[in-house]
Amino acid sequence: MDPFDSNNTGNNTDRANLPRNMIENSMFEEEPDVVDLAKDSAAFPTFPALDPDEVAYEPRSSRLLVRGLGENDMDEDEEDCESSARLLGMSFMNRSSAHRPSSSPYTRQAPPRSCSRPSTRTMVVCVLFLVIVASMTMVLYFLPGCTFTKSGCRKTNETIPFEKVYPVSTNNELFPWTQLRLPRSIGPLSYDLTLNPDLDNMTFTGRAVISMSVFHNTKIIVLHSANLNITKATFKLGDGEAREVTVLEYKPRQQIAFQFSEELKTGQECVLTLDYSASLSHTYDGFYNSSYTDKDRKKRVLAATQFEPLSARKAFPCFDEPAFKATFLIRISRKPNYLTLSNMPQAKSTNLLNGLIQDEFETTSLNMSTYLVAFIVADFTPISKNVSETLVSVYSVPEKKEHTDYALDTACKLLEFYNDFFEIVYPFKKLGECTKVLECFTQGAYRHSFSSSDHCVPSLYTSQYSFFLLSDLVAIPDFLAGAMENWGLITFRETTLLVGKQSSPLEKQVVASVIAHELAHQWFGNLVTMSWWNDLWLNEGFATYMQYMSLQNVMPELDIGNLFLAVRFRALDKDALNSSHAVSTDVNKPEQVEEMFDSVSYEKGASILLMLNASLPRDQQFRKGIIQYLKQFSGLNTDTNDLWNSLTQVEVSAQHPNVSEMMSSWTSQKGFPLVTVSRKGGQVTLTQEHFQLTSDNATQSSSLWNIPVTYVTDNCSLAPECRQMFNLKNKSGTLKELPESVKWLKLNYRNTGFYIVHYGDEGWAALTNALSNNVSVLTHEDRASLIHNIFALSRLGRVSFMQVLNLLRYMTNENHNSPVREALLQLKVIYRLLDKRQDDLLVPRMKSYILHQFGSLMDNQTWEEEESVSKQELRSALLEMACSLDEENCIKRAKVLFKNYVKSNGTSRIPGDLQQVVFTVAAQSNEDWVTLLSMYSQATYDAEKRKMLRGLASTQDAQRIVWILKNGLRGNIIQTQELPLVISTVCNGFAGYLFVWDFIQEHWDSLIEKFPVGSFAIQSIIESATSQFSTQAHLDQVQGFFSSLKERGSQMRSVQEALEIIRLNQRWMDKNLPSLQKWL
Repeated sequence: MDPFDSNNTGNNTDRANLPRNMIENSMFEEEPDVVDLAKDSAAFPTFPALDPDEVAYEPRSSRLLVRGLGENDMDEDEEDCESSARLLGMSFMNRSSAHRPSSSPYTRQAPPRSCSRPSTRTMVVCVLFLVIVASMTMVLYFLPGCTFTKSGCRKTNETIPFEKVYPVSTNNELFPWTQLRLPRSIGPLSYDLTLNPDLDNMTFTGRAVISMSVFHNTKIIVLHSANLNITKATFKLGDGEAREVTVLEYKPRQQIAFQFSEELKTGQECVLTLDYSASLSHTYDGFYNSSYTDKDRKKRVLAATQFEPLSARKAFPCFDEPAFKATFLIRISRKPNYLTLSNMPQAKSTNLLNGLIQDEFETTSLNMSTYLVAFIVADFTPISKNVSETLVSVYSVPEKKEHTDYALDTACKLLEFYNDFFEIVYPFKKLGECTKVLECFTQGAYRHSFSSSDHCVPSLYTSQYSFFLLSDLVAIPDFLAGAMENWGLITFRETTLLVGKQSSPLEKQVVASVIAHELAHQWFGNLVTMSWWNDLWLNEGFATYMQYMSLQNVMPELDIGNLFLAVRFRALDKDALNSSHAVSTDVNKPEQVEEMFDSVSYEKGASILLMLNASLPRDQQFRKGIIQYLKQFSGLNTDTNDLWNSLTQVEVSAQHPNVSEMMSSWTSQKGFPLVTVSRKGGQVTLTQEHFQLTSDNATQSSSLWNIPVTYVTDNCSLAPECRQMFNLKNKSGTLKELPESVKWLKLNYRNTGFYIVHYGDEGWAALTNALSNNVSVLTHEDRASLIHNIFALSRLGRVSFMQVLNLLRYMTNENHNSPVREALLQLKVIYRLLDKRQDDLLVPRMKSYILHQFGSLMDNQTWEEEESVSKQELRSALLEMACSLDEENCIKRAKVLFKNYVKSNGTSRIPGDLQQVVFTVAAQSNEDWVTLLSMYSQATYDAEKRKMLRGLASTQDAQRIVWILKNGLRGNIIQTQELPLVISTVCNGFAGYLFVWDFIQEHWDSLIEKFPVGSFAIQSIIESATSQFSTQAHLDQVQGFFSSLKERGSQMRSVQEALEIIRLNQRWMDKNLPSLQKWL
């Protein structure tokens, strides 16, 4: 089924949904031919739609599509292709007979004794039969060996050999490899890279000397290369002579290959030397150019790298997959007024005859994946500090050196914490006696990755070796991601590393969070790396979990727990969609690799780790398990089972659950459970089902989770000792008998579990009543989770919106950050949907409701400096909502602050947490918008500059909206890396969101040139542009546009998600508008 098929009226409604059975044919190079064997669908049953993943990632080249193979048209799975074809022929003969008119004069008579000339009807039938036989003969001729099953040709028929169809390389020779993943017959041991960037002409030349080992006999070497012009290639086997070899390139998969007449034998070593040239990338991946304006307003250029996930191949030919670990020696040439940085410290510098200097870096002390390699050519300035025998440095452009102190102090504190917590000193050794370590890693990495033999594990956690350690943190002016964990050379956006001396605690919280995340990667991701991108969560989920856990311990003043709570709510919202995916899921295309960098891999991964840690019965079991995991697999590649096994092996008994058994249900299937509570007296029954906003009966009936349910009651509900546990493994289970005196129970204590709870009408009423009487009867996490859960259940249709509003009545007594912000966020979503619908009746009523519910809290907020992070978060949320609703006092105070700020020429400071609301209010005035634009162009402090940009993008002036969108795409006044933020902000306004949708349609090709298809930036742009649509007309527009893109983005998961959200918005509006009109 086409993923963009809709319930359109007309001829389409009469057609059956037929599976498309794809039959490979090497003769078809153009678009697939379609042989429609079922034009009259009335003769055939309706078949189940294909799984969305099958539809979304269907191969498009070399296909012949045959329609009409339904489950009633064939025998069982063992039926072969020929008998299926004969059955098809008979079905068409029968169908022809079935369609004759009932009044036909034809009657069957005894055959005559002598031959007679056949009738015209008979001849037509015979000719038709022959045509069908001939057609099916051709189909069978081109059909690869297969056995038809009820779902189509899925099962290989071993009696007919499968013949691979090889693609054609750029020189018109056959390319000897047919898969996305590289062959495992050969792998790299080391790279010797020489790079010569020319920043004047934005080009570079390079030489890659790749030493390899043969793991299995082979006649081919296949590796990656993208946009590189390889000018010379030589190959040397063992101690033999080097000889030139022919490069075969297949650009669609970014692969190059070398073929040999004689087999390379297992155990042999060989060297491939490649000379090449290329242009520096003008996007944000590979080896790309960047620039900044110095204090004299002169443009300064630099070059930096961003290789994760698939872009190391754009800087040098390599085996660009996580499991192909190797060592790296890097040389880079530069002008004398520049410096170079790489993963390792500089070993020596050499003056070249052309006036340049070549810097050579130490060989990496550990094997590492290509996506972690990094190098920079720039004129940056560092500050440094030594901590735990590790020299930590922070680099920035010279003008921003004064903004690096906080990052340096934070990195040093976190590094000490991680060294102690993991019991492994920062693992990237820069200098030292590591010959034996390297030898062990070289053997162990490939044993684990390719042949699953015993691991060779060096003793990196003892004082056996003497090392000097070094870690650099670098702020890059142009950087799309928040940061990148390159081993020993961590790169950041300037906004996520640099903090002014007068920055607010909220701004410091952002910087500390990103640093904590990237430093955690030095262990999770760098020291131990996932084998393939399907298990990206092992990197990102762990780093996300550790960033919150570490900051709670090291910097409690940042109050990071509230942020982690909100993050878990948003992860639940995303995972409730049918378009979500399992934490560990198949990844078979480059765009699928890009799409793995989403909330499931990051926030859901972190959430299930929190749930696991909270459910383990003994303190430190979780920590002991991950320490064992890191030590057992140091330098190697792993999958999800390796982690669960390490955690299980720590201690398994009746009191200690089998972690692997419990957690596999959370990573192998998408979504999460809805736990429904039913109570009869003292007996409480829990029932689980799949919480899915878009119904999928097959998934709902089969999905079960092993849920560590926690709960508290009105007898004891606040202290950790109050928490009780119950393991819900089956569809339903019964808690131990509760006393009749218990009035209510609250599940998911402090929201540490990744599930939603429905208490039934009586249960919700009891909890609502309890909060109305005493807001402090539950922890703030539990109060926030009740608010989140009831809104989610409203979207699901399990509770009425009246019940939601009844619960929110207690909010007049609420003053904690987390519950208030969650309620405001949920109400803002509804308000914006109503606003975009131009509902003149409901919009002002919803506005009045919000101001009434939170008005007293809004009025109580100060406009001066505030040190508490929690109070800053609460204040910024309340005042941004108040000013967005045109609350008179809020608008007045914001205008006064902006006026004073402008008059003082920036010396009168606006509190950091209030800058966003002040700049947004100012941008609604024509005069102040121009003033703000001038301030933006001159600002140097990046966090403040970004808030100015959001203010500019919040304008409702049509001409300015168009201007800011186009300039964000051009990248002159506004950096293109900020375009997703600009689009998100513009979409919040009524005028902006329609302009954005037109802009995206008009400039789609330019967008995917700037940002890769499937990347987080593209995901963000699609979500921002479509998430507030709620009408059939908009659904049809979005569906039509993305279906027309084909390979330029139609098959992205984010497109399926966008369509699903529009349908859900439409459904919610249709169901709840009448009750909203009545209640409001």
